[in-house]
Amino acid sequence: MKQITLLIVLLLLAGCGVVDSMTEGFKHTQQVANDLEQSVGSKPFVGFNWNNGSLTNVTVTFSEIPKGKSIEELIAISRDSIGKHFKQTPNHIIVAFSVDGSI
Repeated sequence: MKQITLLIVLLLLAGCGVVDSMTEGFKHTQQVANDLEQSVGSKPFVGFNWNNGSLTNVTVTFSEIPKGKSIEELIAISRDSIGKHFKQTPNHIIVAFSVDGSI
């Protein structure tokens, strides 16, 4: 009986780490989005993917193509903000733009 109880406690503790990582990740995405809104003037959606405890990618999606900044500048600003707020460096940073689909 003690072994089963210990196993349940260990599983719950392991699950807390996942919850903490996700909570922290969402907090970091908001920080990055706020940074970019101040720098660029357009607040993007920022998402992330974790795999086995590693940050695999961070996606920054603007709802339009921000005016006054080149793609290279947007990438550099995004990379700097992600590096400042996330504790790990992602394997990939994806910067994207959503455009109107009408022809």
